[in-house]
Amino acid sequence: MSENELCFLRSTELAAKLRRREVSAVEVTEAHLKQIERVNPKVNAIVTLAPEQALEAAKKADERLVKGETPGRLHGLPVAHKDLVETKGIRTTYGSPIYKDFIPDFDCLIVERMKAAGAITLGKTNTPEFGAGSQTFNQVFGATCNPYNTDLTCGGSSGGAAVSLACRMLSLADGSDLGGSLRNPANYSNVVGFRPSLGRVPSWPSDAPWNSLSVEGPLARTVEDAALLLSVLAGPDPRAPMSDSESGDPFAQPLDRDFRGVRVAWSSDFGGLPVDRRTLETLESNRKHFEALGCVLEDSLPDFSEADDIFKTWRAWLYEIMHKEHLEKHRDLVKDTVIWNTEAGQQLSGPDVGRAETLRVALFHRIREFMEDHEFLLLPVSQVPPFPIDQPYVKEINGIEMETYLDWMRSCYYISATGLPAISVPAGFTSDGLPVGLQIVGRPRDDLGVLQLAHAFETQTGYWKQIPELAKPE
Repeated sequence: MSENELCFLRSTELAAKLRRREVSAVEVTEAHLKQIERVNPKVNAIVTLAPEQALEAAKKADERLVKGETPGRLHGLPVAHKDLVETKGIRTTYGSPIYKDFIPDFDCLIVERMKAAGAITLGKTNTPEFGAGSQTFNQVFGATCNPYNTDLTCGGSSGGAAVSLACRMLSLADGSDLGGSLRNPANYSNVVGFRPSLGRVPSWPSDAPWNSLSVEGPLARTVEDAALLLSVLAGPDPRAPMSDSESGDPFAQPLDRDFRGVRVAWSSDFGGLPVDRRTLETLESNRKHFEALGCVLEDSLPDFSEADDIFKTWRAWLYEIMHKEHLEKHRDLVKDTVIWNTEAGQQLSGPDVGRAETLRVALFHRIREFMEDHEFLLLPVSQVPPFPIDQPYVKEINGIEMETYLDWMRSCYYISATGLPAISVPAGFTSDGLPVGLQIVGRPRDDLGVLQLAHAFETQTGYWKQIPELAKPE
């Protein structure tokens, strides 16, 4: 196969060819490094590259296969890691000038698992400073461009990962999601971002291991590829106190399922949130696809009252834990939104946190009861299409002013507050050619069901096949 063809294969297809030795890991790595060299200067998605380490790892992977060793599920697949997670011997900046020269001497848990499964690490993907905000820019590396229009944002905070996938510079990528950071950039780059259930993917190291908002998970070009990566990332680990006891093996199985008669709740405006007309029109055009699958669609939504208060309280609590020392020692190097969010956490009282938890219990039971009758929720991922790259965040939607840098992402972070599994799957393009994702939310702990419905929708539509022009072979 040509180098270009290797970069454009789905991960599941490429993994099969690698296992059958139809192509070598070295050839695959070299092809992706050339694609990075050609395309990355146009988008600034991969910010630290480790080609020598990658080629050495690929050579060793090929040697193991020749010796007859059983290959891992990700054998030979080129990946890069979000610049929030530690990578041994590769610079990890967290998007902050405080850590611009930091090189860890260890791998975090998800990097360990991807390497153990045979993945080849090419480098690191861009993220906003400390992952704060759904717009990928920082003082260390600058901004990452949207691959479909480089004047616009790719979202965030896993923006570099999503763009790298859209541009066929990687086969798979990891990301994290507090208020939408796996889902938002996937929806802006026409790829798949899956937020697993809490504890499905263990997190280590962590300053807040009992934190119940942030998760790590997979990004990929197709749902099947995302499930492949999740099968490696998921599973228990003694270092992570909230980790799920279930293995990731079920996610490596075929995702085909019959959805005839399955009741699904639909709300393209999330029950009255301001949503840009272009996003609404694109989402509404997809109703017919679920009807064709045999789903019973109902315009309905559970009561998300107080989800905003719950999320903002717990996020502020988390920021105080994570960034108090940064403000004390390096305040002049920290961006204003991180300072604001950390100081909001410092002002919380015990009763404030207790109230948020009481409200969250009530929210959980309202949604649990609603989803006894509806297996899935279909919602917008983001309330607006991609916006100008020099705009830090959305300040108004349809004339309605957003009070904080977070508010325009309510369609994502309301779901974060519930702990439910959710995916962003490509759902088409606006009239001006910008990607729009659909958010599929499942019942508590039904990660597999979410992947199955997303796979069925993806198979029906094929939106993921529309590749950015700048990524195509010249």
